[in-house]
Amino acid sequence: MAFRWTAILALVAASCSNAQSVSLMNRPPPNLKPLHFTTVGRVERQKDASVLRQWPGTYFETAASGDAAFFQLGPGDVILRLSADDGEPVSLLKPVPGIYRVGGLGSGTHRLRIDVASESQGGPTTFGGFLERSGSRSAPLHHRSREIEFIGDSHTVGYGNTSPKRECSEDQVWATTDTSQGIAKRTAKRYDADYQVNAISGRGIVRNYNGSSGDTLPQMYGYTLFDKKQPVHDPNWHPEVIVVGLGTNDFSTPLNAGERWKSRNELRADFEATYVRFLEQLRSRNTHAYIILWATDLANGEIASESSKVVDRFHQAGDTRVGFVLVRGLEFTACNYHPSLADDQAIANAITGYIDARPEVWRIRH
Repeated sequence: MAFRWTAILALVAASCSNAQSVSLMNRPPPNLKPLHFTTVGRVERQKDASVLRQWPGTYFETAASGDAAFFQLGPGDVILRLSADDGEPVSLLKPVPGIYRVGGLGSGTHRLRIDVASESQGGPTTFGGFLERSGSRSAPLHHRSREIEFIGDSHTVGYGNTSPKRECSEDQVWATTDTSQGIAKRTAKRYDADYQVNAISGRGIVRNYNGSSGDTLPQMYGYTLFDKKQPVHDPNWHPEVIVVGLGTNDFSTPLNAGERWKSRNELRADFEATYVRFLEQLRSRNTHAYIILWATDLANGEIASESSKVVDRFHQAGDTRVGFVLVRGLEFTACNYHPSLADDQAIANAITGYIDARPEVWRIRH
């Protein structure tokens, strides 16, 4: 019961300063019906119309009429942020499964959005969809014409980015991670673009953080969930821009005894070759996308140097729709010396600055 009370208290506290309120319903109205909604992010659709998701940054949007709307949540630890009509979000910390009511909306048509803020490496979480009272009128959804995909590690996830301190426990990292305030949403907002975040903290191109075990990001990338049972297949996802930020985990720590690379030079060669192959796979699926690699100046510039070499290989092969952005001067004041919200904005500014200087980035879709 303590877990349940934690969720309810989080909802009450979050809703006090917002026009809308969110509450778990003990007795949902009997006349609720499914409300059409859009999902952005990789999901595995279930027979009961619910969806399983595990990659970070998934979001759900709908349009509802009337002074209240409803949504259903299934199992899985998650932090959600619900906003109505672009208002201040209400945070839901580990909400229990059930049907929730969004009240205080007022008359008229309202746009509702639920963002997944937390990372879910431990297992998928379930969203059951939005609901409305029988007899309510459906409303058209906002359609965005641009799409951006973000691929990366903890920096792209937004690992501990809302933390006011660097020293964090695992629970504190989880509680202060907010992908919905990270670089993806900040970048996409400038262009009114939909976005996917396909990133996993601690993973690299060929080497995970400090040589830890587990699949690398390229090995996980092709699957809907982390169990690697269902390959990704989303015929409606066609990003014009793909932003990739990888390499920090490959190079930020020294090689350990027993790792397969005998020297730093071997690691660099493997990194470059594997990164090229990964980007070639992205290119084959997204023929006309503009691919942007970005890196910080950490590890004495090794991450940036190796990433820029990968871009050079594409230019030498004649693919000029691949670029590189170096991000300097970050403070890394969030959990375990990760980028803060201010750093996330600085990274987004560097990426949007690169895009804004190149009108050819936004090409007509073929």
